[in-house]
Amino acid sequence: MSLPGVMAAAGVYWGYLGGILILLTGLCHGNSVERKIYVTLNNTAPCVRLLNATHQIGCQSSRNGDTGVVHVVETEEDLPWLLETGPTPPYMVLLEGHLFTKDMMLKLKGSSRISGIAVTYAKPPPPDGFSLDVPCPSDGFGLYTSDHGSQYAHCNGTVWNPLGNGFSYEDFEFPIFVLQDENETEVIKQCYRDHNVPVNSSAPEYPLCAMQLSSHMHAVTSTVTCMRRNSIQMSFSINPEAVCDSLIGYNVWSSLKPINVSGTLAPEDQVVVAATRMDSRSFFWNLAPGAEGTVSGLVTQLAAAEALHKVAENQTLPRNIMFAFFQGEVFDYIGSSRMVYDMEKGRFPVKLSNIHSFVELSQVALRNSSELWVHTDPVSRSNDSVNAEVQQMIQTLKAVSSGANVTLQEVNQSQALPPASFQRFLRARNIPGVVLTDHRESFHNKYYNSMYDTADSIRMKYPSGLSKDEALNYVTEAAQALSEVATVLAKTLYQLAGGNDTVEIKADPQSVTRMLYGFLVMSNNTWFQSVVRTDWKVNFEDHQPQYYVTASRSNLNTPTQLLMSVLANLTGQVVNFTKEQCQSPEKATDPKKELYEYFWVQGPLIENSTSRAPFCVRSTTHTHHAESPAFDLNEWGSTEYSTWTESRWKEIRARIFLVPSHEFEVITLALGIAVLLISLVATYFINAKADILFSTTEDSEVAY
Repeated sequence: MSLPGVMAAAGVYWGYLGGILILLTGLCHGNSVERKIYVTLNNTAPCVRLLNATHQIGCQSSRNGDTGVVHVVETEEDLPWLLETGPTPPYMVLLEGHLFTKDMMLKLKGSSRISGIAVTYAKPPPPDGFSLDVPCPSDGFGLYTSDHGSQYAHCNGTVWNPLGNGFSYEDFEFPIFVLQDENETEVIKQCYRDHNVPVNSSAPEYPLCAMQLSSHMHAVTSTVTCMRRNSIQMSFSINPEAVCDSLIGYNVWSSLKPINVSGTLAPEDQVVVAATRMDSRSFFWNLAPGAEGTVSGLVTQLAAAEALHKVAENQTLPRNIMFAFFQGEVFDYIGSSRMVYDMEKGRFPVKLSNIHSFVELSQVALRNSSELWVHTDPVSRSNDSVNAEVQQMIQTLKAVSSGANVTLQEVNQSQALPPASFQRFLRARNIPGVVLTDHRESFHNKYYNSMYDTADSIRMKYPSGLSKDEALNYVTEAAQALSEVATVLAKTLYQLAGGNDTVEIKADPQSVTRMLYGFLVMSNNTWFQSVVRTDWKVNFEDHQPQYYVTASRSNLNTPTQLLMSVLANLTGQVVNFTKEQCQSPEKATDPKKELYEYFWVQGPLIENSTSRAPFCVRSTTHTHHAESPAFDLNEWGSTEYSTWTESRWKEIRARIFLVPSHEFEVITLALGIAVLLISLVATYFINAKADILFSTTEDSEVAY
């Protein structure tokens, strides 16, 4: 072969290798190619799988995610195309928020032509209400069962959540996501309008706009099954991987007078308990604003605690006051049942026998009137001594409310308690107690345990044009109403603890409005920044916290950190400790350091500077492990305690892209196979003739 021929053949070969190198280089930068193909949806929340002792609920995708052609459903007239006539199934439904109802979802659930659903966030929320929880929340895990107060079991006589349709407890075999960002929703709709809209009822032409939702869940069947699989993994696998985790968090509690957490109270020491819950839920994971269902009671109790700590005589009261914030209550009373369990086992400094009385705040937003309703338990009141003490509590409440803009009303004595943490305490011991709500019978809250239980639903309205700091300090109608309730609560607790009725106690509306802004509008505000611990500052965001209890076993979640910081700031004392002493109090000289927790907080901004003035706060604020006793006892099928678990998953993802026709895909595959075969033949030929193709001039001369 001539030298030019050899060079030409070598050029072909090196060109072939260069193509391979270019291809490999492209693969190394595959992310940029992926970004050109897919539009990722970042502001979404998935429906995930939850399990209890008997069944599974929630949603999941297939292992690699589910894909379908996007079809927008704005009215029920759009359904026939989806369910019957559309020629390109499966479909990924973009469902308008006002159509996200149980009836609509069950229609879509029953079709094999649906691969998933993306729900838009309705603005404004459905005016007639929206609650996917059950009509009788936590039924069977409270006080009233077939063995105790059976005449009140299953909400017999009072259906507390009449708008609840139980849809949150359905099981779906396809993914369901909610779209939280209007801009991303519009991107999907524009993609649909550009590529998928039928023309004159005929099928649209390819390429079509498609969506992929990925939320594959590892756990199936029930908590019993998934915990058994966890146990097998831990026992026999070299690299164990759990498939589910129990729902877990931390209760937060504090006391007016310090309590030694390493011991237990003496039998004669009496405590008045003020309680509320600190969690909420919705159909979608980590989307639970809980304005009325959670935050109204939480903020009111914080304001009452602040008012009581300002009273000079609070350390000389005959009885102590304990403020408890329970985690996981919407999942069958996880936090309260764990505290009762630990009290009975001697693992908590306060025993059940130390509890003098119990006052619980439920939903108290007073959205419709100034009436505050007092609920009591008819079963325990059949005991004469308990009834007498309950009557005294009610009289105290009515007396202290006479000077406030709150009207106390007592419900019929034969009516059962609404869903409340107090029920778990009454299961263990007859304790005089009341539950305060803004409703006489069924909930006034039309959005109970849903994504629409937001600040707007409790009349948190701000004038237009306010800056963030101005809104933070603007006393809203909701803040004024809750400060009145907090004043009533604080005065009542003070008198139940043995104080007299002549002491001036008043909750601060300014504190209430700041807390409502931070807990319901934006945690990233100047006040929250000044009171939070320095190692928790990374959790601030320009939106409200979510009160969904998850299965994370890591550090305290953001709402718990914020709650502890605010509680410590409102009720604690500034002490002259260095940062080292504050973060390691065993090195300090405080003789009572075992009674307190210490917080090294960021402090306010120094004037004309970006630096802060940190300081140390000493507080009686503590945490308490909130995991159902069922998991401590390994009774995964328990009917006594909550057994809720959350499935594990590897990836949550939503994205859209253009999909070609099946014919184009087949042609592309065929061309790819052809190129592969040609490459193999060319490689074989070049390899077989390598001694000729790549021989040098010197080799040729020697051979000659």
